[in-house]
Amino acid sequence: MSDGLEDVVAAHTVMSEVDGQRGVLIIRGHSLDELAGRARFEDLASLLFSGFFDDLPSDLTAALGAARVEVFSEVAGLDTGLLDRSPIEAMRALTARLADGDDLATALRLLAAPAVFTAAVVRGQAGEAPVPPDASLPHAADILRMLRGKPATQAQIDALDTYLVTVSDHGLNASTFAARVIASTRAGLTSAVLGGISALRGPLHGGAPGPVIEMLDEIGQPANARAWIESALARGDRLMGFGHRVYRVRDPRADALKTAVRKMSEGSNVRPGRVAFAEAVEAAALAILKEHKPDRALDTNVEFYTALLLEALDFPPAAFTCVFAMGRVAGWIAHAREQVAGGRLIRPQSIYVGPQPRQAA
Repeated sequence: MSDGLEDVVAAHTVMSEVDGQRGVLIIRGHSLDELAGRARFEDLASLLFSGFFDDLPSDLTAALGAARVEVFSEVAGLDTGLLDRSPIEAMRALTARLADGDDLATALRLLAAPAVFTAAVVRGQAGEAPVPPDASLPHAADILRMLRGKPATQAQIDALDTYLVTVSDHGLNASTFAARVIASTRAGLTSAVLGGISALRGPLHGGAPGPVIEMLDEIGQPANARAWIESALARGDRLMGFGHRVYRVRDPRADALKTAVRKMSEGSNVRPGRVAFAEAVEAAALAILKEHKPDRALDTNVEFYTALLLEALDFPPAAFTCVFAMGRVAGWIAHAREQVAGGRLIRPQSIYVGPQPRQAA
């Protein structure tokens, strides 16, 4: 058995299938190509929640809007102590103030929480007052309005919806598995989501998109790409935005987000030349990785174009993981409900490799 549990089946799920050999992601019977750029986040959450809540409405827009307004009351607890922490830690602390439970009302509050709290934290750290939610708006539109204090363009709203849908669920990744383990103890949805957030913040999981921006800024221009990348590889650094634990080919989410970034660039929402520069860095990185590590499948992953998309939407890199949580929380909740429906406590075995007690003479 591998220490990373590869090839160990830990759950049977209707949520999603990740085919790493073909580069295909299926979410509740729909390919990512069918969903990204077409479905709103509310639609995707309804799809994931289907069959797990008896009182699920056909359209979550109004209920999710009301939940945003409800959880905004917790923003009053955003003091200087929390504002001195990283955005993901501050957002997690505010989420921990929500009551635990297993009903749809709890699920909706948790679906709203990362969006409301992240916007408030980002504004607070910039010395600006939080913007209360507008329950009449779709989720992505209100996130951007709460973040920036003004309405977003439709291209920006569509781009954020594409991102949230694209990252909403992805098999039994580390944060989703953590959420399922916690849910299996009957601890409640809030506890499961807090476990998911905690796992997501690690740099080997959701904490990676920010360094992509740092890499692009340090490279500066296409002519510097090869020297910078080769130097990073020589130091043994991990090249952020490339390679994935599951995919042996290109991550399909990278293409979905690349398309969304290009659409935004057509409406001048992206810094001039930013997409062309990123594509040049991507091409250089793929060529160099193939030269240096020909025996490994290292292609573009979701982190690379996530960074460009969230940068264009005015999220600071320090908050990128929080935005990841805004989308993935739908998957955590659905997986938690599925785990509880299965009724089994997750309790794997381990193999002891430590010393044996010494026998008495």
